[in-house]
Amino acid sequence: MSPSFQSDPPSTTHYRVSFPEPHIMLVTIDREKQRNSLPSYAHWEAHELFTWFDHEPSLLVAVVTGAGNKAFCAGQDLQEQNTKRGNEKTASQKALLTHPPTGFMGLSQRKGVKPVLAAVNGFALGGGFEICLNCDIVVASPTAEFGLPEAQVGLFAAAGGLPRLVRTCGMQVATELALTCRRISAQEALNLRLINRISKTPESLVEECLAIASRIVQLSPDAILVTRQGLRAAWENPSVQHATSQIREMYADRVVKGENFKIGVEAFVKKTKPQWVMPKI
Repeated sequence: MSPSFQSDPPSTTHYRVSFPEPHIMLVTIDREKQRNSLPSYAHWEAHELFTWFDHEPSLLVAVVTGAGNKAFCAGQDLQEQNTKRGNEKTASQKALLTHPPTGFMGLSQRKGVKPVLAAVNGFALGGGFEICLNCDIVVASPTAEFGLPEAQVGLFAAAGGLPRLVRTCGMQVATELALTCRRISAQEALNLRLINRISKTPESLVEECLAIASRIVQLSPDAILVTRQGLRAAWENPSVQHATSQIREMYADRVVKGENFKIGVEAFVKKTKPQWVMPKI
C-alpha cells in the first residue's frame, strides 16, 4: 500500500525515492555507472526533494545511500563540469551550475527540521564526504572510504565540509585530510568520530541504517524535531548557554502545551504504547 501524502513528492531523474516503512523516506543516488557522482541539476532536484520532506508531516526521518556497492557518492560530475566550462551561459544556466542554499545534493549545508541518516555503501569523496559531514547519523559499510580530493584537481571543498570537519575531528586532523587528500577507511572514520558505526556486512548496511531510523520514529514527533534543533544549535553555536536558551525560548512552551506531551505522559502512566499525532511545532 502506497503512503498518503499532503502533496506528491517532486519527480527526480537522478534519485530513486521510496518509503520502506511508515514515516521514513529512503533516497538512493541512482548513477551507479558514474560512481554516483552528481551533475549540477541533481543538487537542485535533491534540494526540492528534501524541502518537500521537511514539509510533509507524515515523514520524520530520511535515509540516503548510493546505488551499487562501490560508491556512495564520488562528488561532483567533473566530466560534465569540464564539458560545460567555458561555454556561454545564460543567468539561469549559471544558477543551475551552482549549488542551492542547502549545498551539495541539498544536504551538505542543509539546516532542515528533520534528521537525515547516511548509509555509506562505498567511497564518499569530495561532495559525497561533505554530505556525510552534515548528516545527523552516519552508518558505513566495512568497505567505505572517505576523502576530500578536491585539491588534486585545483579545487577546494566548498560545500561546507571544511568547517564541519574541523569541528568534528579538530584542526590538525582536518588539515591532514584536506591538504594531503588522503582517503581514510571506515574504521579510521569511526576512530575519528566522523561516523557512528560500521555495518556488520556491506549487504546489511541499509537494513541496519533503517533500523536506527525505525527507533527514532517510535518517539514523539515533536521531541524528534526539537531535540534535533537543540543538537544543531549546540554544534553551530560556540556558546552552550546561548544554544540552550535559544531552543528553550523557541520550543519549551509549545512542547509542554502540545498534544504529544499529553499523549506521552498518559501512555507512560497507563503503561501503553503512545499513539502519537503529527507534529505541530
